[in-house]
Amino acid sequence: MTGLLELLAQTTLAEWMRLSRWGYAIVNTLHVLGIALLVGAIIPLDVRLMGWRRDIELHKLAGLLQPIAITGLALAIAMGGLLFLADPVDYAAMPLFQLKLVFIGLALVNALALNLGPGLAGASAFYLVTAGAISMSLWLTTLGAGRLLAFVQ
Repeated sequence: MTGLLELLAQTTLAEWMRLSRWGYAIVNTLHVLGIALLVGAIIPLDVRLMGWRRDIELHKLAGLLQPIAITGLALAIAMGGLLFLADPVDYAAMPLFQLKLVFIGLALVNALALNLGPGLAGASAFYLVTAGAISMSLWLTTLGAGRLLAFVQ
């Protein structure tokens, strides 16, 4: 695995990420934008799943917010992958980075379990509350772990 990470670190794109101040800054800004879109859409949907503002139809709110969240997730993952290239060996070795990836994976499994399982219309109130609480917890924990990465070695 280390060999593959070292090969990634030697690519032209990885070198550009390390050496281009503006390139890195733009990619980092786009990563943050993706996170903002993701979390900004997920939190209102999660609190609705947990029962807040029942006067807003869940399927309409989800129809508005899920595409925004998916766009944000795609942007955050793509730009996060580029940021990872700046130092893949060290990032991959960081327990906090590994934990962040686990939280992202669990949050995605939670979302898929709801949407591919009973769906918003077919899920019980308990299932919706549970899925919303799990989602919010995982995405906020992911956000915190990602932010802490800047301060740990």
